[in-house]
Amino acid sequence: MEAVLPIFFVFIGCCSNVIFLELLIKDEPSSGNIITCCQFLFIAIEGYIFTTRCGRKKNVVPITEYLVLVVMFFIVNVSNNQAFGFRISMPLHMIFRSGGLIANMIMAVLVLGRNYSPTKYVSVAMITLGTIVCTFASAETLDSEDLEWEVAGGVSQFVTWLMGIGLLTFALFMSARMGIFQECLYSKHGRHHREALFYIHALSLPGFLLTSRSIFEHVVKFNNSLPLPALDTVPVLASVPRLWLYLLGNTLTQYVCISSVFTLTSQCTSLTVTLVLPSRKFLSLIFSIVYFQNPFTIHHWMGTTFVFGGTLLFRPMR
Repeated sequence: MEAVLPIFFVFIGCCSNVIFLELLIKDEPSSGNIITCCQFLFIAIEGYIFTTRCGRKKNVVPITEYLVLVVMFFIVNVSNNQAFGFRISMPLHMIFRSGGLIANMIMAVLVLGRNYSPTKYVSVAMITLGTIVCTFASAETLDSEDLEWEVAGGVSQFVTWLMGIGLLTFALFMSARMGIFQECLYSKHGRHHREALFYIHALSLPGFLLTSRSIFEHVVKFNNSLPLPALDTVPVLASVPRLWLYLLGNTLTQYVCISSVFTLTSQCTSLTVTLVLPSRKFLSLIFSIVYFQNPFTIHHWMGTTFVFGGTLLFRPMR
């Protein structure tokens, strides 16, 4: 029963976060850096106030060990958000990331030397097949003119799309390696989820200096975006650029999403977490397709069935 509330907020936070993210990337596909920066900044401020009590509470896990986790976590988040700038649609993004079990299994075998049951390998095969089907189905939705070489840029839209797939693949395996490192960290120092949530985000903030130019460029673009007509009757919000409102909604829902996931992992079994996360991804996927009218063919449905079916078949090793 303790897990009911965090499960509820995982669905509310993560699914609503997809709505605001979709709204943002439809207007500014390359706004991944400013989105990630605002998410990290908000979570870091909240953690500093409530988790560390404005620095008065000492951390349990050494900062040096958090730094390794921070580098991996930062790279994963930036890579995933940057992929939207390479013609990666929201449905493909969610489906591709649902194949995380594949990467986790491969990394666990290579790094930890683990062995898995035949059922696990069957589930991974289903997820792999589903990801491949959805990936190529998305490639087919590109217009024929998009596959031609652009004279000005010298790079075709298809190659740009392939670069996005490469970014997602890299982020997938980096995330798996990060999970293994975090697992080892928890077994050594105990499970301090709130502390980890704060330090991972706070220590990542200096990394955004590398993308400061992109962030400042998008600050200008966000400032120049039009207000929402629906808010004309609200004096306080009538003149606020809509992209800032979308970003505020995305940041708040991301906090609800990730903090609920961290809470969930501390209150219930790994099996429950494994079942909850794919379920919320599936709901987010359906909403994205229906509401935003993203292209979704029969091949996408086949791939989705394999991905989520294989994920539910998987039983994580305790």
